[in-house]
Amino acid sequence: MVDYIVNHLPLRTSNNRRPCITMMPQFITIHNTGNPTSTAKNERSWLTNPTNNRTASYHIVVDEHEAIECLPLDEVGWHAGDGNGDGNMRSIGIEICESGNYKKSLDNAAELVVKLLSERSWGVDRLRRHYDWSGKICPRLMYDGGNWTGWKRFIAKVENNLQKEGRPLQLEHDWQWKQLGDALDGLYRAGEINDYNWAEKAYTRKLTQSELAWLNTIMYARGKGVAV
Repeated sequence: MVDYIVNHLPLRTSNNRRPCITMMPQFITIHNTGNPTSTAKNERSWLTNPTNNRTASYHIVVDEHEAIECLPLDEVGWHAGDGNGDGNMRSIGIEICESGNYKKSLDNAAELVVKLLSERSWGVDRLRRHYDWSGKICPRLMYDGGNWTGWKRFIAKVENNLQKEGRPLQLEHDWQWKQLGDALDGLYRAGEINDYNWAEKAYTRKLTQSELAWLNTIMYARGKGVAV
């Protein structure tokens, strides 16, 4: 799982980069940063750099190491170039960094998008390019002279991973399923989870990858003292 950091822009960030307009997102819009040397941390820092005079912002930026949430996902960001259109007003903007190991950044972005889609019970039909909203050639590294082969590969990767998320875990041995079931049973008896159904799903080989990922995230957060 890609490291996910929440580092929201301050409420009074200059140039209206955090307008604090509530939105109910219906799409996810994919971008490239347009900067071949910039990391996710660099891109987040640029949003509060006093020399930056642009009214532009985005929700998440992802590179080969991490993803940084710059705006709450239920607030408008200025990333799609369509003014008050659906790109800005109804979509979550994700910037993919071009620096370093770009293939790894793409893998991280696909993993992140799968998580966002799964949480909302959405399919890949909710994905958009910046290009779809304003005609800008972005994400530019997916353009391929107008063939958009990189975009098609990205969609296919997300779709394939989404399908895997809904399948039962691929564990090879009975003892692995029993060990997983015993672990979840123990967490239930210790009061760490409140639904025995998770253990039952493991014992009957029905627990899916997305369910296990969700459980792992919850347990990790609780281990860090987060009340969830």
